[in-house]
Amino acid sequence: MLYGMNIRPAQARDLEACLALDESFETEYVWQMETARVDGGIQLAFRTTRLPRPMRVPSQAPRDAMLDHLELGACFVVAEEYPRLLGFADATADLDQRAAWLHYLIVTPDARRRGVGAQLLRETLQWARDKKLRVVIATLSTKNYPASNFLQKHGFAFCGFNDRYYHNRDIALFFACALR
Repeated sequence: MLYGMNIRPAQARDLEACLALDESFETEYVWQMETARVDGGIQLAFRTTRLPRPMRVPSQAPRDAMLDHLELGACFVVAEEYPRLLGFADATADLDQRAAWLHYLIVTPDARRRGVGAQLLRETLQWARDKKLRVVIATLSTKNYPASNFLQKHGFAFCGFNDRYYHNRDIALFFACALR
């Protein structure tokens, strides 16, 4: 945990700093989908696969919707150690389904593994509880093994996938955390 760190609602002036944060990461594992036809059906399995060498993964997705989320009053919080932004979380509510979608949880590389992401996630989960939502769903690339570990450590469980979700044709994995 960083001392002097403050979690607060994002403001329009924070957007440029959020967009500039480095969300790249390094991983030694990826999730791999395997399919097989068995007894007239299809079996799917996701397995972690160790890579022959660490892979550096650049920015994952465009962040075009962030300004819309900020203007709509969604959950958009930043972690700062004044005057520096360390990370942010951005989630929106689907009130019909009583679900929150965690779009971004980004922490700058030098502040990772120091409690910043956990604090941002706690704030997001509390926002969802305050809105009386039943679940928070996060979407990850199959390459983002570090984030899948982080989410599972914080109560999220694998709940599905979409093989046509990302423009680069990577498979999206969905992880959900039921709220109490």
